[in-house]
Amino acid sequence: MGKDITPSLAGWDFEPDGVNVRIVEGDDGRDKLQLRIDLGLMQMELDGRPDGARPHGAESLLDWYEDRSRKGELEELESEDCTELMREGVQYYHRYLSAFHLQRYDIVARDTARNLRLFAFVKERAKHRRDQVEFDRFRPYVTMMNTRALGLQALAKDDHLVALDLIDKGIGSIRDFLQEYGQSDNEIECMELVFLLRWRREIESERPIGPVERLRHQLARAVALEDYEEAARVRDQIRRLTGESESAATDEAPRLA
Repeated sequence: MGKDITPSLAGWDFEPDGVNVRIVEGDDGRDKLQLRIDLGLMQMELDGRPDGARPHGAESLLDWYEDRSRKGELEELESEDCTELMREGVQYYHRYLSAFHLQRYDIVARDTARNLRLFAFVKERAKHRRDQVEFDRFRPYVTMMNTRALGLQALAKDDHLVALDLIDKGIGSIRDFLQEYGQSDNEIECMELVFLLRWRREIESERPIGPVERLRHQLARAVALEDYEEAARVRDQIRRLTGESESAATDEAPRLA
């Protein structure tokens, strides 16, 4: 078998302004994810560790360290351990970024969750603070990518409410990160948080609203404006559509005069 990769690149030119990825069938019959780079390509497995290795017989180095930790065989991660874990984490980064451009959000969600687990493990076990921060600084970005993947999967099912709930969780996680590092006053400088807030507004404005929900919005607006005659009319419409009692129909607003 020849070692020259030129035939594999034939007809697949590198485009510097885009992410060039594809899935091909490998010689072993399993699909491979390929990322085109300027001097060739990167090839990754779709499952397990992207390079296909099984360090110490485990699915990944992280899994091996976690297992040692559970068994009480690991107290602290030295800087050399963290370097190896970072190198492995970058492999997963390349895979989930490639998968995102192929709209394989299932892979993105899985691999970003895995790297968030990595950050938490290093933060708990790393001997040196600088190693903890080196990993944890990527948490907002990976949280955003995880939220995007999960949210896009929900939107593909037209489940806007689930998508909004997932985005709210992502926003909350990034805000927790900022608070932890004393940066709560600098939210506008966190591009990942700004993106999720903007995306949430877009989904909220575009999502279909049913007749009852629309009436509830009208009821809340009428009460806020102290237009109780209009509020009573809208409340009665809600009752007719839902069969709710007066108390249920007005749970979200003060009792009308």
